[in-house]
Amino acid sequence: MTSAFFQPRATPIEKVRKGCDSLIASLQDIDAGAANWVRDTRERQQGAPAIVVVGETKRGKSSLVNAMLASPGLSPVDAEVATATYLRFVSGDEPRAQACYPGQRPPVPFELAELANWTSATSELPEGQLPPSYVEVAYPCPLLARVSLVDTPGVGGLDSMHGELAIEAAASATALLFVVDASSPFTASELNFLRKMSDRVETVLFALSKTDAFKGWRQVAAANTELLATHAPRFADAEFLPVSARMFELAGNAPSDDAAAMLRQKSGVIALQTAVQEAVIGKADALREANTLRTLVTAFEEQAARLTAERRALNSGESEGDALRERRDALRAERKSSTRGWQLTLRSEIQRARTDCTHEVARQMRDVQSWFRQRIDGADADVLNALPQEVDSALQLVSSRLNTLLDQRLNAATNNALAELFSEDELRVIRAQFARGDSRPVVLRPPDKRPATAEDKLMVGMGTYMGIGASGTGLSLATGGAMTLATAGLVAVPVLAVGLGAGWWIGRTRRHAANKQHVKTWLTEAIADARSAVDQLVSEQIIDAEHQLSLALDEALTRRIEAIEAEIKEVDKTLKLSAAEKSKQLAAVSAHLTEAENGRETAQTLLGSLR
Repeated sequence: MTSAFFQPRATPIEKVRKGCDSLIASLQDIDAGAANWVRDTRERQQGAPAIVVVGETKRGKSSLVNAMLASPGLSPVDAEVATATYLRFVSGDEPRAQACYPGQRPPVPFELAELANWTSATSELPEGQLPPSYVEVAYPCPLLARVSLVDTPGVGGLDSMHGELAIEAAASATALLFVVDASSPFTASELNFLRKMSDRVETVLFALSKTDAFKGWRQVAAANTELLATHAPRFADAEFLPVSARMFELAGNAPSDDAAAMLRQKSGVIALQTAVQEAVIGKADALREANTLRTLVTAFEEQAARLTAERRALNSGESEGDALRERRDALRAERKSSTRGWQLTLRSEIQRARTDCTHEVARQMRDVQSWFRQRIDGADADVLNALPQEVDSALQLVSSRLNTLLDQRLNAATNNALAELFSEDELRVIRAQFARGDSRPVVLRPPDKRPATAEDKLMVGMGTYMGIGASGTGLSLATGGAMTLATAGLVAVPVLAVGLGAGWWIGRTRRHAANKQHVKTWLTEAIADARSAVDQLVSEQIIDAEHQLSLALDEALTRRIEAIEAEIKEVDKTLKLSAAEKSKQLAAVSAHLTEAENGRETAQTLLGSLR
């Protein structure tokens, strides 16, 4: 059965792959070290693509995930044991599980039999443990060898903060598997969710669950198609894949192999497994090749800048050497100065980032509190009982958005400071040097450890990570080649992890009455605690970022000064060459420069075709 998924205009991946191979061979002729870096980067991008499974509460998401993994009961499915955290299923030689936390907090391994204790909204965590950001389950399964599956929380439903968080998670996934019920057409909350994510998620598959229990599922599928055409037209041509997790599970107790095979085939799970792989494997290949092309653009830009300098040296006389010495001396002065140029720019930009983040923390927390106060006004007992988990999801969402803002502002600060220091040609070389990781990258220090208090449990933790772009590619050039902190390897980007598990903890230690006014008081206290924690963390990370950015930019100055010294030596050598020797070298450099410029243009063209 053909899968329902959406892709931009297709370019045959094999053609792009061959183009990358040819460009790497061309780069090998110019600089073997640069070519080896591109090859190594390409090889590191072989991770399995991710499928995020979402849907309204009690739609059978976890049961379907278990069927797709051919492991009944692996993911908790009881209606009273609804998933309260993300479950990420990956390939492994033997079954194992671990609770994962953000930043530098190490994962906590545990027995697979204890999975419900770590993921259930109604089970108690092991004593002394904090709720994880997500739980990773490694399992030997053929499907997981090609894709990883993420089972999203079912508590709260799509018409709550869980829905917003699901959109955030799905936007970064390779594909989305949307599970709907065969008992009735789309609900208003499901259609609203689809409208919101239509511009943010590219690849979507629809699974129509429980088809064995509802014989009118074909009419439901037709009604869903009409609703999509009206309310989410981007998915109007989607095909619904009918599945029955229960029928697949019954195959395990079938009286014969033939009967088991028939039940599995009729369950639709095998067709869904095939559709999932067809939908994402090609896209994952395209993403890997796109990352390789971005790396090639960076490498060719570096070579073009270097070869341009070599050609200039071969064509120059003593005046070129004098100009280089003057530039070297100017950069040395910038490095020693503490009151000029880039230092002032960096400090000013950091201050703006601090102000923007402070205002954004206040705004986001006000929005969360306002949203929940309105929800409490119209809530029944069930909604009030689920409120802690929804507060948890809301704080995760705020954390994600603040992290993005802080990332963007620190990137802008670096870009503006670099523009004060270097020309565009110099930036191309520096960009590639940091992307290639020729030196140990700068990382922000983790938060100081301190004795745990009750208020600390509002905050699972926070840390830093060192990134060099998507799948380790080094530099993102998709929007014109702007240099960023994380992708260029200049400095680690702070990762805020406030609120992860916060609602869970509050719900278990501050038992509140069902009185709505009491719940509002509890909400005000919880949000105030979260805001205080976030404000402190943002402030600490920005202070560290300013220091580490200064170090990183000073290193960039040092590298550029060393490069200019090397150019001066080349100019001095050129002055001693005979006319014939100079002409021969000039021809070779010009040929390589043409090859580098053509390679860059070809890589950009192929990258554009993938988009």
